[in-house]
Amino acid sequence: MSLYHHSQAKDSCGFGLMAQLQGNQSQQIITTAIKALTRMTHRGVVGDDGKTADGCGLTIQLSQTFFEPIAQAFAGQLDALLAVGQIFLNRDEDKAEYARKVLENELKRETLNVIGWRKVPLDLSVCGAVALATLPQIEQVFVKAPAGWGKDDFERRLFMARRRAADLIDDEQYYVVSLSNKLIVYKGLVLPKYLHKFYPDLADKNMKSAICLFHQRFSTNTAPVWKYAQPFRLLAHNGEINTINANRVWAKARRKKLFTPLIADLPTLSHLVNQAGSDSSSLDNM
Repeated sequence: MSLYHHSQAKDSCGFGLMAQLQGNQSQQIITTAIKALTRMTHRGVVGDDGKTADGCGLTIQLSQTFFEPIAQAFAGQLDALLAVGQIFLNRDEDKAEYARKVLENELKRETLNVIGWRKVPLDLSVCGAVALATLPQIEQVFVKAPAGWGKDDFERRLFMARRRAADLIDDEQYYVVSLSNKLIVYKGLVLPKYLHKFYPDLADKNMKSAICLFHQRFSTNTAPVWKYAQPFRLLAHNGEINTINANRVWAKARRKKLFTPLIADLPTLSHLVNQAGSDSSSLDNM
């Protein structure tokens, strides 16, 4: 029996943003951001195993120099926009396969083409016992848009597919870290100094970006959870939202009034704001 309930989850964290003002992509932005993130280790907590942290991560641009060759290995020469999803899956393969199929079906419903799945290379030696015990299966899904689509149209249909799939998959381990043709998020329950070792992708010379949003989580009243590490899909947040319960209720009450002609089928989604989890995750959903 415990007095803890996940609806009370809050954070107190540190974050930063780095950008190349001329928009030139490089590996240096990523390595420099990881150095800066490492210097914010004190903004988080380290478990008694000496390796498990509350979570840290990076949001970077979707690096064409890194991801396009992988996509071409799946589907040959690309003739349209590419998106990559970073996905946390259940380590039970039957549950993972179900989630893959549901997400693929929803992407196909949006006339998008799933060209392949990639198991993300990981170095588990940098993980603590607590992180390893809850480690999800981490994979990337590669999605191609129909010819002639613009980036914003592509993003909107990826959004709808992601939200519909989430409504259908009843699995706490399943989580879409990011699904975009513009950005990708790498995050986890590791110390900042080990992030690029845990994800060798980040140390690859072909992984380049002109921007990097980085975050170190300090979970003030919750146990570390992989999916609540930040950045989230759209934000990195420092602090606590003391009105989170009221905000969630008001968002739910105004659900029928949320509409945009850019996403005409938005009202078909069952909900837009999660009623549990961390306060930052609800803000990210909004």
